[in-house]
Formats: sequence, C-alpha cells, structure tokens
Amino acid sequence: MASSPHPLDHLVLPTANIVLARERLGRLGFTVAADARHPFGTENACVFFADKTYLEPLGVASASECQANARAGNVFTARDQAYRFRLGDEGFSAVVFGSGNAAADDERYRESGISGGPMLDLSRPMRMPDGSETVAGFRLAFAADLRSPDFFAFACQRINPLPADRGSLERHENGVIGIARVATSTPQPQAFRAFFESVADGPMTIDQSFGFTVEAANAKIDVLTPEGMEAFYDLPTSVHDSGLRARAILFKTRDLSVTSTHLAANGVTYTRKNNRILAGPAPGQGALFAFEEIA
Repeated sequence: MASSPHPLDHLVLPTANIVLARERLGRLGFTVAADARHPFGTENACVFFADKTYLEPLGVASASECQANARAGNVFTARDQAYRFRLGDEGFSAVVFGSGNAAADDERYRESGISGGPMLDLSRPMRMPDGSETVAGFRLAFAADLRSPDFFAFACQRINPLPADRGSLERHENGVIGIARVATSTPQPQAFRAFFESVADGPMTIDQSFGFTVEAANAKIDVLTPEGMEAFYDLPTSVHDSGLRARAILFKTRDLSVTSTHLAANGVTYTRKNNRILAGPAPGQGALFAFEEIA
C-alpha cells in the first residue's frame, strides 16, 4: 500500500448548457473561469478553489466531434456520452484524483481489473482574468467498475500545470475555500471498497454506520447507503440500483452566515441540516451542494 494516497483533484459535472451552469453557479456565489474547449468536442467553465481542487462543469460543444472521438476510443467523451444517454444532461459523473505518474496509475488499474480504457493526453488553452492565456496539459488514466455504468474515476497528471496562483478565480462571494467531502451512494458500499483503494493509491478507509469513508490526501470520499444519503443530506436515492453514483459535494467555508446571506440574496432555495446548508440539484448544478463552516 502506498504511504501517501492521491489527493482529490476535481469533480466532473455534466451539464446541458455551459451558459446555464455559469448562471447557476454564479447565483450560488462561485467565481467561474472563462469557457474552455477540449480538442475532442467538450467544453468546460471551471470553478477553482484555494485548496487547489476544482469543479468541472462539462458541456458538449460539438456532438459530432464527441461521438467521433468516442468511437475512436476516447474514454472521456465515451463515458460522458453514455452518462448523458442513460441519465440526462445534468449530473455528477466522475471523481478525479491528482497524480504524479498517470502511467503507473494506469498499470495499477489494469492489474486490479478496473481499467476504464486507454490513457488520454490532452491540452487546452486557459484564459486568465487579466486576459493572459496559458496552455494546460494533462495525462489521464481511467478507472471504472462494470457494475457501475454511471460513475467513473481517473487519475490526472498535470504535464503543463495550471498556474499555481489563480488569484481572483479562487475567491468566491459565498466564502467557499475548498471541498471537504464527496458523497457517493450505493445499496452495497463494501462492494466498491477495493475499487477506491486502488483508484486513490492506498488511502485509509474507515467504516461507518452507513458505509465507509475514503481518506484521500486532502478530502474525504463517502460511500454511503441510500439511508446514509437521507441521514446526512436529506437526499432520497434508489435502493434498487446497486451501482455506484456520485451524489453530493460538501464545501468548506469560513463563515456559513456569509454563504446563507448570499444564497438568500440571490433567491437560491436551501435547507439546513446538521449545521450544514443544503442546496439541491438544479439545472446547471448536477449534484446536491452542501456547505459547512470550518474553524
């Protein structure tokens, strides 16, 4: 087992329309980066955090390009197309871990029987708030479990890293500074323990009443039963689909009153539970967003 598990890098959130996602995320109080297009037909408008994690709302810029690349073996577009076909254009499809060696991750995934397909190298331009441009480069190694067609994970090695100081992009009016936890659900959590242990390269896993928790280097991934999703997030989920689904994101904020004030001022409906604010999924927001104050 590795002594240092991979960190959470980012989360992939399919959306029907990047413009709609930008509007929704703005109402929630997030600063959204400029649109960026991938060379295989998808596009994003990311939300970066001070803890160096980020959200990737993912849109389809060209359906024909996406389909052609999927047929040619591009796992990223193939999984996105399959997710949209099965569940619709809004959702939460993938959890991504940071890696210093994606090729080693790919080898481990193959040895563990969880490889999601061929690795992918990609680069894309990124426009900074001051108008300057840089090129971000990535190498991706994919992991998937055949029992869960609506969820996948991948290791992301930054070949040409994003700028370390993203300044104003990491400051958010809702006070969020990072991602504390990610909640996934399945009626059979223990069936996916080995999957996460391999994907995150040897994290500590801790049993709990409703499943277990994966301790990544910088965040926690909860694998919960439907009862656990109700208990922690008031989110009903199916007890009949045994596959794994990504459902909710818990954000860290230094002042929850700032968050609640911003949401109220922007007409965002929310509830409270266990000292958390919960904003349910909506068009442009494919997962439940929860907010929790940290000391």
